[in-house]
Amino acid sequence: MATKKAASPFALADALLHAYGTNNRINLYLVQNLPDEAWRAKAPGGKGRDIASIVVHIHNVRLMWLKAAGATEIPANLDPYIATKAQALEALDASWKALEEALRSALNGDGRIKGFKPDAASFFAYLVAHDAHHRGQITMLARQAGHPVSQSIMYGMWEWGTR
Repeated sequence: MATKKAASPFALADALLHAYGTNNRINLYLVQNLPDEAWRAKAPGGKGRDIASIVVHIHNVRLMWLKAAGATEIPANLDPYIATKAQALEALDASWKALEEALRSALNGDGRIKGFKPDAASFFAYLVAHDAHHRGQITMLARQAGHPVSQSIMYGMWEWGTR
């Protein structure tokens, strides 16, 4: 008779880190699939950030948190006025990796992120909420500027099980 293998206990830290990785892949997926014309399209009425500036903002805010948390290796800032889509994709991946390490250390340590209260799980939630907020802005701005993200890409951003 075969013995049944015991299920591994749920590891919350690993699950949160996996979810944060998926969140970043969704960001990359959106930026990779933006119509090129949308990257620097002007906001309606000429006020507000263009999509490039929003994407750069996501990266630069991550760097702000890395500095506040006392990280020793911090990726370079991007200039929102000149960053290309390729540079932004590379930067998002670099800042995600650096934050993933900070989260991993906190989640497997005392649960704290220097400069952020109350704890690392809340910091994780903040990071995902910040990115999601700006993904919404990006898709709305692309549509308003006449370069909408395709319906299949819009649905694809919700495929967390396959990203």
